[in-house]
Amino acid sequence: MLRDLHISGLGVIEDLDLELHPGLNVLSGETGAGKTLVTVGLALALGRRAAATLVRAGASAARVQARFDAPERAAVEGWSEDGELVLARSVAADGRSTARIGGQLAPVSALVAVAEDLVEFHGQHEGIRLLSTAAQTAFLDRFAGVEHAGAVAALAEEHGRLRAARAALATLQERERDREREVDLLTHQVREIETAAPRPDESVELELEASRLAHAERLREHAAGAEQWLSKDGSAADALLAAAADLRSASGLDPAADGIAERAGALAAEAVELAREVRAYRERLELDPARLDEVRERIGALRSLRRKYGEDEREVLGFLEDARRRLAELEGSDAERVRLQADVERLGERVALLATAVSDGRAAAAPKLARALQAELRELGMEGATVEVGLAANAEVTTSGAEHVELGFAGGPGQPSLRFARIASGGELSRTMLACRSVLVDLDAVPTLVFDEVDAGIGGQAGVAVGRRLAAIARSRQVLVVTHLPQIASFADRHVRVEKRGGRASARVLDDAGRVAELTRMLSGMPGSEAASTHAEELLEQASRAKSRA
Repeated sequence: MLRDLHISGLGVIEDLDLELHPGLNVLSGETGAGKTLVTVGLALALGRRAAATLVRAGASAARVQARFDAPERAAVEGWSEDGELVLARSVAADGRSTARIGGQLAPVSALVAVAEDLVEFHGQHEGIRLLSTAAQTAFLDRFAGVEHAGAVAALAEEHGRLRAARAALATLQERERDREREVDLLTHQVREIETAAPRPDESVELELEASRLAHAERLREHAAGAEQWLSKDGSAADALLAAAADLRSASGLDPAADGIAERAGALAAEAVELAREVRAYRERLELDPARLDEVRERIGALRSLRRKYGEDEREVLGFLEDARRRLAELEGSDAERVRLQADVERLGERVALLATAVSDGRAAAAPKLARALQAELRELGMEGATVEVGLAANAEVTTSGAEHVELGFAGGPGQPSLRFARIASGGELSRTMLACRSVLVDLDAVPTLVFDEVDAGIGGQAGVAVGRRLAAIARSRQVLVVTHLPQIASFADRHVRVEKRGGRASARVLDDAGRVAELTRMLSGMPGSEAASTHAEELLEQASRAKSRA
């Protein structure tokens, strides 16, 4: 809801503060006093187009600030503070414009985005939701009732699932060639590694074996030499055995020699054992060129695998496991494609059934809505005006159905029916929007509605009917109305008189006596007229009774 509005330097408004309340807020005053400039200022704060011509002569800039109860989206986006949202706009004399939200500099487009949740203007084409076919379709769907709205919601949900299934299937089909290429590559890689069947650390083992086979002859020569030194007469083993015997003899005479004798005996036994192992090592060494070629070939095969798939055999085997897993995933995509195709067919049938049900509901509700709107227009002083609720087929079934709604308006007999967006008269458009709001007050959740020109070309009972409907809407919304009609002003919950003195506009909230005086002026143009004053009091009393009965 709009709480406060401050305007300075805008046309005849030098400096103006206006506090708005819930319910029906009425702005009245003499022609040229600046009433419409109040709504122009509000529109600027909401991001509407600005022009340097709006700036008051002698002022450096036109400035507007509007304070609102913060909508949920503003809180989520971090624009609000303490549950309030402040929008500000400045238009310099050279036409440059700046915008702020919550004291933070922001692009004008951000004002426009936030405004969608705050205010809707009626009386000019810009910003009126019901001018779009989507909003008109939603309007008819709400009018058609809860059961129909359920079918519309179910259609939107199922159509969303159908779109998702189609997109997934299309993606799968687009990737079919890539998938086949990847399957071929992975199959070759898996087969290559499986055929080679590498073992962890096999290359290290083979490199050692290859080195041993390549140097087998020299190794045998060295082993034979070592064996000779350890086994021939007078060898180190013989010397150690003799030394051990002498030391054992010495230990019989001197126990202190026991330890040395034991060490000598152990060394002699180790020398004998070493000689046996050297002989066994020499005997294992064979000259085997065929085995050397086989090992070298295996090393080459493993080296080729490592170049392609990893630094060592362990990484190559890890690549093999990943390739097997990916191959299983790709081979399973055939089943996924079959499943998606079945989903698309099933959801397509479901969407077609729901779309038919929605179309039937709209076809049944459309003439009823047209009659209801025409009845409202007659009550609002637009006798002879007609409304058509047309259903135009979509090229294909969409989230909202097989057709969309196009509301048409004809101002009188013989006049062509025009789409709402082409209604030229601001007054006709404003009252048509009021009729729509009256037929379906919960059209959307916008908290503040602004009506300008709603009283153009009407008076008397039609004015009373307009006032009564504005008051009815104001029970659940904040409504701001600029009017010249006392019949409308009499329904105000808060009546503000805008007046101009010395070229400067000011705004004043009227008390009961002030309201009588203002209605008297609006009725007769003569503030002191007793007859007009009596009539004004009657209007206020009638409006009060009408609101209490509602």
